[in-house]
Amino acid sequence: MERRIEDTIKHYNMIEKEDMVIVAVSGGPDSMCLLHALYLLSSKLYFSLAAAHVNHCLRGEEADKDEEYVREKCREYNIPFYSRRIDIEAMSRSRGISTETAGREARYDFFEELLKEHKAQKIALAHNANDQAETLLMRLMRGTGLSGLQGIKPVRDKIFIRPLITISREDIEDYCERNELHPRIDKTNMESIYSRNKIRLELIPYMRKNFNEDIITALNRANQLLTRDAEYLENMAKKSYELYCEKSLEKVIIKNEALNEHSAILSRIIRTALEHIAGGLNNFEEVHIEAIMNCFKLSGGKRVELPRGYVALREKDGVSLVHKRSLEVHVIPKGEYELPIGHTLILKDQKLKITVDRYETPQFKSFKGSEYTRYFSGDCVKRITLRYRREGDRFTPFGMKGSRKLKDYFMDLKLPLDKRNETPLICFDGNIAWVVGYRTSEEYKISDKTKIIIGITAERED
Repeated sequence: MERRIEDTIKHYNMIEKEDMVIVAVSGGPDSMCLLHALYLLSSKLYFSLAAAHVNHCLRGEEADKDEEYVREKCREYNIPFYSRRIDIEAMSRSRGISTETAGREARYDFFEELLKEHKAQKIALAHNANDQAETLLMRLMRGTGLSGLQGIKPVRDKIFIRPLITISREDIEDYCERNELHPRIDKTNMESIYSRNKIRLELIPYMRKNFNEDIITALNRANQLLTRDAEYLENMAKKSYELYCEKSLEKVIIKNEALNEHSAILSRIIRTALEHIAGGLNNFEEVHIEAIMNCFKLSGGKRVELPRGYVALREKDGVSLVHKRSLEVHVIPKGEYELPIGHTLILKDQKLKITVDRYETPQFKSFKGSEYTRYFSGDCVKRITLRYRREGDRFTPFGMKGSRKLKDYFMDLKLPLDKRNETPLICFDGNIAWVVGYRTSEEYKISDKTKIIIGITAERED
């Protein structure tokens, strides 16, 4: 057994020389097998051990006996022992989650605290081949995709390691008996009250009896094949993600060219983009991935609501994934600035330079502007300001009759929402005269009767 565990450790590069490994130990057969085997291997592979135990306070005196048992074994092996008592039922009620989820969160929080406190490198968990088979069946029945069917990873985040992942529960129990470990038995594991217990106690025995006596090995073999194929697709998707996505801290634009990829790759591009902006895929399900894929079919400006306050927004160049807070007008911390005639305003934080000039029409013959220089009739203008968009803004685009909502005008331009927030507006007496870089207002066009001309140049500074 130790040789098989050693082979697994070496195959997946689980432990390096001089590592400190914290072993999660409940006191049951799996974790006691893991603790004992790592204890025997530690001197051979040159790593140190510590044990971590969480008392969930769910089984009263039995739980206390579990804790004391693990403590005594660690004393026997001369291994540092750390424990924590947590009222899992109270935690479950306060957070509105199941006791299973609460227990898992409590354990991982404790393990990670120990990892940092003792500057350890690895946390060893006792998941085995049976756990892998059960997980595969659970996810299959939930309708997961190929990524979900990879099951439990032997190594996660280069920290969490599972040296027993290829060992069956039967072999583990035999190991405990041969080494006289006398592990503690949690009787709730023998009750069909949780989905996993039902699979363990009812479904797998039925499959063994009626279909395949070696079903655990078969399911683990399937997991290995699925993992191989999934890893290939993930690597392909990562290359496509870098090719087709523009990334910032709070936003990812998936370009239209990504549609040329197979849907298996596109869906993985979307998942990677969601992980980038949301920090993980919690609450994002397949239905949301499909909704984002369908967003490419929508017209510009349309959006799809996603969990946790995120949205998918159809833009000219692709689909943007962004949080709603980044789309609100009020989040742009820019004020309103006076633009005195004959002066230049430099806004360093916005890398913007605005110059305003005044001309008498007899002195000025050419009114032809450029993208960033425009001329206006200034006969009645008293106050010139620069600001950014506000809720309810309207203006009359040059050559049109009647005012339009600035929001609708931006949508027609297919201008990304973050660009809308950053587009300067030149206002005359509070009215929008120029959407800088785009259209001027019909209300301030120069005519034969114009006596005063105002010239404005807006430049972006690097």
